[in-house]
Amino acid sequence: MGKTRVLLADDHQTVLQRVCEVLADDFDVVGTVNNGRDAVVTALRLSPDVLVMDISMPILNGLQAAQQLRAAKVKTKLVFLTVHTDCDFVNAALAAGASGYVTKSDLATDLIPAIQEALAGRVYISKSAVP
Repeated sequence: MGKTRVLLADDHQTVLQRVCEVLADDFDVVGTVNNGRDAVVTALRLSPDVLVMDISMPILNGLQAAQQLRAAKVKTKLVFLTVHTDCDFVNAALAAGASGYVTKSDLATDLIPAIQEALAGRVYISKSAVP
């Protein structure tokens, strides 16, 4: 079995580059996009194992994109990677079908465990996102 296929969605190029660096050894990054609409279109086209997506993005935000993907019944696991630490965002992400919620400040320590937990059918939330 090959490496887990991951699609990245964030509107900041430096974040995309950093996430690629963090995931490079263990995962196959199959693409990067910079808005929610492209995240939906690309996820439907590539069927990645995991979509790592920001919440605050242009055209469609991550929550809207997640709702569209859930409505399309995709099997792709969703892990949010965001600056938002408010419980309302965490709850909205989970309601939209997320399996993981990682704050960008915890990227280096939490993203890989969040992806692994999502693939195992469990939910992972960064400690900094929980009051």
